[in-house]
Parts: sequence; structure tokens; C-alpha cells
Amino acid sequence: MRLKNYIVILLISTIIFSCETDYNFKLESPKKLNISKVLNVSLIEKSNSPIDSVQLTIDNKKITLSENFKTNLDIKDYKLGRHTITALVFYAKKTKKLTNTVYFLADTAPDIYDYKIINTYPHDKNSYTQGLEIHNGFLYESTGQLGRSSLRKVELKTGKILQKIDLDKQYFGEGMTKFGDNIYMLTWSKAIGFIFDFNTFEEKGTFKYKNSIEGWGLTNNGEKLIKTDGTERIWFLNPDTQAEESYIEAYTNKRKVEKLNELEYIDGKIYANVYQQNSILIVDAATGKIDGVANLNGLKDKVEQHAQLDVLNGIAFDKATNKLYVTGKNWSKLFEIELIKRD
Repeated sequence: MRLKNYIVILLISTIIFSCETDYNFKLESPKKLNISKVLNVSLIEKSNSPIDSVQLTIDNKKITLSENFKTNLDIKDYKLGRHTITALVFYAKKTKKLTNTVYFLADTAPDIYDYKIINTYPHDKNSYTQGLEIHNGFLYESTGQLGRSSLRKVELKTGKILQKIDLDKQYFGEGMTKFGDNIYMLTWSKAIGFIFDFNTFEEKGTFKYKNSIEGWGLTNNGEKLIKTDGTERIWFLNPDTQAEESYIEAYTNKRKVEKLNELEYIDGKIYANVYQQNSILIVDAATGKIDGVANLNGLKDKVEQHAQLDVLNGIAFDKATNKLYVTGKNWSKLFEIELIKRD
């Protein structure tokens, strides 16, 4: 009996093993690729068994395969970052799903910019700057820290606070932007944003962000709110519903860049502070490509040195005058600067 049982078990195991190994599929694609190159994808069936058909998609978009289950795809118009390749293989009245991940990188290295100081203005050294914009010659600023977070209207030339509203002490304030007649302001870890009347600072409502991890920086392009969450992702929000509808990912030709913070939208580009770095990224708003990096080393040395002095953060662009302003957390000065591209 024991011998018979052994033979039966051996036969069953052989059948099961044969079924599992008859069709040995493999989806081949690179792990990362510059968008100037062609993406090669192929489906390999190592035991040369017949395949009825294959459906290939990239991010759920159907891609045509050749008769030998290969494709060479031009990816120059794709967004940078993470993409999912999926193959549904139909064979012997069965279906098998295979997935690969590929990262699309920029085609060229970013340009490097230096800076020139044009003007210097006073800035409240107790302001833990999170968001910064300028409208009609006045600065609008959001500040952070628990129990110290606020929204402010500030006189540019003097640094005088003309208008202010404090957030409840449970909220750590983050980035802000003016859109229409409202100011939208983020909080850090509560996943909630506030809507204020632009003129009166009266609170008009709140909104939740559900897909992005946290609230960091905020700006807009005249059509969408644009938000960072501390990762490499830049989110685009519907201004009416505040729903996160899409995103891009910030990549150079070699890697992703995380900790994107305060934002400003300028002529189709997103200018972004990188937390804990003395630099500003210039990001293509359509693809996520980092076109430029502005080296702002040395600015922090030009402000009052004190115990609460913190990192570069705060970008404001005046469309009326084409002037660019920057500051930092607890900096005593605001700088008007000009970016100069290195040869």
C-alpha cells in the first residue's frame, strides 16, 4: 500500500509540475531608460509552446505587438517616472498576466544656473516660510510650525505685516496659492487644506487630499492647482473640487528628485524648492523633466545668523514686472534675484 501511494503521489506531482512548466513565459523590458531611446519589449515563451494572442499595455494604454510578440516603442512623448508594462497572454484556453516596471528618465542633464542679487528687502525672521506669492505689489505668505502657522499679507519694501490670520494650533501650515478670488493653503500631516477669501482672509471652506501623502508646496497654472507632497510627485488638482486628478514625477537623466517643497509656476515651468537644499529645480510642467537647477548657495550667509535660522524656502514671481523673489524659513531678508545660466 505504501508503494502504491508513493507511485500515485509521484504521478500527481509529475502532472502538476508538467502543467506548471509547460508554459514558461517571460516579459522582457529594461528597468530604466532615457526617453531619447526606444523601448524594447518582448514576450518570451521558453518551451516554444503555442500562444494564441497577447495584449500588451503600458499604464493601461494598448500597445501593438509584432507577430513574434515584440515591440519597439518611441517614448519621447511620455511623462517621466514609473510606468507599468502589462502582458495578458492567452494560451491553451488559459490566461496569464505578467507585469514589469520601467522608469523613464530625462534625455539630457539639467542646465545649471547661478544667481545675481538685484535687491534686498526686510523679512520677518520669525516667519517659518512655507508658501510665498506676490500680487499687485504685495507679498502673500503662509507660515508653519504648530501653534505658529498663519496666512499673511506683507508690504514688500518694509516687510510689515498688513493682514494676518492664524491657523488653529493643531495645524502645521504649508504652501499656499491665490486662484481666482480665493487663497488655497495646505497643512502638513492632517491631509486637509483651507480656502480663504483673498481680500478678507475669511475662511470659506476646507478640502481633503486623499491620493498624495502630505501637504508641502502649492501653486497654480491658471487652470489647475499644483501640489507637492514631499516625494518626487507633483499633483494637479481640480480647483473647483480640489480632487487630485493627475501627477508628474520629477526626474533628471539619472534619477528622481524627492522632497519637492515650495512651488512657483513660471511660463510653463514649475520652480521648486528642494527641502534641506540650497537650490531651486526648474521642472517641465508637462513631462516632469528637470530642465534646470539653480544653485543658490551663499544666500543663507547673507541673512542674520540666529538659533532658529533654517533652510531656503519661498519663491515668488511677479508677472507684472518679471521679478523673482526668494527667501527662507526664519530669514531676516527677502531677495530679488536674477538667474544666470552657466555656459
